[in-house]
Amino acid sequence: MDIARASIDRPINTWLIMLACLLGGLWGLNGIGRLEDPAFTIKMALVVTPYPGATAAEVEEEITEPLESAIQQLPQLKRLTSRSRPGESIIKVEIKNTYDAKTIPQVWDELRRKVNDAQASLPSAAVASMVQDDYGDVFGIFYAITTPGFSDAEIRELSRFLRRELLTVPNVAKVMTAGEPDEAIYVEISEERLVSLGLPLETVLNSLQTENAVQPGGSIIVDGRRVRLASKPGLDSVGSIEALRIGRPGSTEQISLVDVAQVYRATTDTPDHLILHNGKSAFTLAVAGLSDANIVEVGAAVSAHLQQLQSAIPLGVEIHPVYEQHVVVDQAINSFLISLMLSVGIVIGVLCITMGWRVGVVVGATLLLTVLGTVFFMRLFSIEMERISLGALIIAMGMLVDNAIVIAEGMLINIQRGMRARDAASDASRRTQIPLLGATVIGIMAFSGIGLSSDITGEFLFSLFAVIAISLMLSWVLAITATPLLGHYLFDGHQYEAGDDPYNRPAYIRYRALLVSVLQRRWRTVGVLVLITTMAVVGFGFLRHAFFPPSNTPIFYINTMLRQGTDITETARQIEAMENYLREFEEVAAVTSFIGQGASRFMLTYEPELPNPSYGQLIVRVHDLDQIAPLVETLRKELATRFPQAQIYPQRLMFGPGGGAKIEARFSGPDASVLRTLGEQARQLFIDSGVVVDVRTDWRQQEMVIVPQYDEERARIAGVGRSELSTSSLFATTGVRAGLYREQDSHIPIIARPPPAERTNISRLADRLMWSRAEQAYVPISQVISGFDIEAEEALIHRRDRIRALKVQADPQGNLTADQALRKLRGPIQAIPLPPGYRLSWGGEYEGAIEAQQSLAKEVPVGFLVMLVISILLFGSIRQPLVIWLIVPMSICGVTAGLLLTGQAFTFMALLGFLSLSGMLMKNAIVLVDEIDTQVAEGKPQDQAVVDASVSRLRPVFLAAFTTILGMIPLLWDAFFASMAITIMAGLAFATVLTMV
Repeated sequence: MDIARASIDRPINTWLIMLACLLGGLWGLNGIGRLEDPAFTIKMALVVTPYPGATAAEVEEEITEPLESAIQQLPQLKRLTSRSRPGESIIKVEIKNTYDAKTIPQVWDELRRKVNDAQASLPSAAVASMVQDDYGDVFGIFYAITTPGFSDAEIRELSRFLRRELLTVPNVAKVMTAGEPDEAIYVEISEERLVSLGLPLETVLNSLQTENAVQPGGSIIVDGRRVRLASKPGLDSVGSIEALRIGRPGSTEQISLVDVAQVYRATTDTPDHLILHNGKSAFTLAVAGLSDANIVEVGAAVSAHLQQLQSAIPLGVEIHPVYEQHVVVDQAINSFLISLMLSVGIVIGVLCITMGWRVGVVVGATLLLTVLGTVFFMRLFSIEMERISLGALIIAMGMLVDNAIVIAEGMLINIQRGMRARDAASDASRRTQIPLLGATVIGIMAFSGIGLSSDITGEFLFSLFAVIAISLMLSWVLAITATPLLGHYLFDGHQYEAGDDPYNRPAYIRYRALLVSVLQRRWRTVGVLVLITTMAVVGFGFLRHAFFPPSNTPIFYINTMLRQGTDITETARQIEAMENYLREFEEVAAVTSFIGQGASRFMLTYEPELPNPSYGQLIVRVHDLDQIAPLVETLRKELATRFPQAQIYPQRLMFGPGGGAKIEARFSGPDASVLRTLGEQARQLFIDSGVVVDVRTDWRQQEMVIVPQYDEERARIAGVGRSELSTSSLFATTGVRAGLYREQDSHIPIIARPPPAERTNISRLADRLMWSRAEQAYVPISQVISGFDIEAEEALIHRRDRIRALKVQADPQGNLTADQALRKLRGPIQAIPLPPGYRLSWGGEYEGAIEAQQSLAKEVPVGFLVMLVISILLFGSIRQPLVIWLIVPMSICGVTAGLLLTGQAFTFMALLGFLSLSGMLMKNAIVLVDEIDTQVAEGKPQDQAVVDASVSRLRPVFLAAFTTILGMIPLLWDAFFASMAITIMAGLAFATVLTMV
């Protein structure tokens, strides 16, 4: 079919296509979603089960094990990891990558059913398990709010007010607050008064629990209607709690609670977590937009609403942005759009210089229409404008003009040979449209591995494949429709010297002579190419390897772990001191600290730390990205000196999926002591290697435990059971939760404990009194126990797929990559003798990269098979495709040289660039080999056809490569795409030379 002639003969159809691309692109730009990075589904949920009073080992055996056994029955399950600590089990459930955002909710419903079914097998003292399926929700608008001088009640009211207001903003899905001071009603009961009155502690606690419990009151029938009898809780104020009447055993006398206790409302002195911002106590406000909303618009609306609320917010309240995704996205998109326009300008400028302004205008117009048409389809297919999709447009920039260059070049040559523009367009298009279509599909399939990958990395990078596929196919359509029409308008009236051989020019003459010389020495040339390729393969082994590069967001973390078991107030004191020290550095713009657990997930790639009172994280924002690396190295040394009691490890934000330590040696097996021994050996080898820093283990230190030795015989005589002993020790230390005080939508715990003067410390523990049912009097605790033992027990027990697993973690030293450090560590670590039943595996960046590469490797053969089939179908034989495919491996020469010279690591993105090179090279080679076949079919000798065809395709092939290379220049300054750009630029430059010789 002569599509070019039809496009010229019926221009209205072509203009409609061009107008659709133009107007559709403008429509797409106006409403397309905008993100910083592409969204990917975090296929994880947490199953949290409190088990008060249990040790970590008991939690593991009685809670974690039965729950994991039930969850393991899910066919969608990919991996189970868990952490058992005293009083709590947390199981992280990870689902297979084949499930996406649409199917995941159904999986979580099945998970809930499994967990609910397993509740019957859990101990009665365990609290019902909670499935947190919002673990992966991203709150990209994140503020810290400081309220100096405000009361705790005012802070809580302000938090509720802000949350309520922001939920009214259009397209806001969730608002989460954290760090507000928790409050409790304390009932401080004097032991001395209890003893003097002969009043059992249990009686007081039971009175508090029953008086405020919600109980059904029944109902009666009145005039045919059933009327409910309401039973309201009796405690509705602190005064009502003080006035609570309590009966004395064996007597009709009643006393008021205030006779034996002081009742007051205050902030709890055992908070779950604390937050600081620039040295001031703070709480955070985290906002998540709807999944299909434009985050830039949502963020602007939230900011505007907060501005409107300023008059309603009390004076002195300050709202500090910790992370504003809409601002970051707006800046990133604008920067990428500038890079995109620069890339377009470079490509058009090169064409105008090398082929004349007419060809430059024709091909440039086709390029602009292709870009706008791609944006149109991106909006139709709900592909957001983000780092990957815009980067894909820049990567494809040079390839988008390939088809148009071939058509325009063919038209120009035909016109110079005397043809009319209409006939020239028809001939150029008819000869090349099928080879160009095949080459375009091959170029698309070169990126199909990442598009078809089911791994989370494939989901993250899917828009790279989608945008390249859309843009390349559109470029072919416009090349055989718009390019001939525009060329017909611009070339037809221009006078060329007809009849002259356009290839009889100095550059072509020298190239022809080179080809003749190479063909005469073909085997010597092949030998040289084989030698160069072999050297490149060897050199490839000297490249640095990495997964994803650090992010260009000017934020880093300082993770701090004090000795396991440290009280949260001590952790807060140390973190506050660190924060004050950090603020002395002029590079630091702001510091927000989270004590007891991590922050809300404000970025997709951020994974919050699980609750731990001895943990703190400082999120540090600097003025300039380049300040992070030297500042981190300085802080690593200085903080270790100033805070020797803390284990401190800075962490950079990273692009793409992943997170956590970059190097992990994971030992699995049944016995905790054996795992600790193996872990200690590995930890020492890590330290001695000199290639890693921040060495640590995830099991942390064991905790000290005071164990009363319960004497059953003496306790039976005294009439005191184990439960009374536990209640007595709990009351004497942290306090007993004796009920709930209900206030509107708040449930405030009622905590019973002794007054400060009587509160037990370790020296007075043996002097406590307990109520004896047998003697109806208080007796010393020494009549119930034979003494106290101090023991060490596991505080954190980690499991992976139901097997105990201990990780030794570290990060690479200095400028080393994780791969370089792992190469040195692997041998010594793997030489550690493992007892039967124990095994070693590697996690961290290595595991993430292997999983991504394996998922990619499963799909790459499909793409390459399609490429091979198309190349065979195009030529109808094996010989020509074989020649074309032999060029592909030689691209490693340019790749190795480019990465070694620039010092860039071979990242996962560089791997994608390397794979995509095959499609780019084959596009050029197909056009060349097809021209050779055409000239052979016209009767030319083989060697003459090779020379003439190569000369005729010299300019389009080199221009296609040259525009691709120059079009990627803006990506050299982007940390995420730099290694990929260098891989493609260097590999394409070298391989293009090979293609033409």
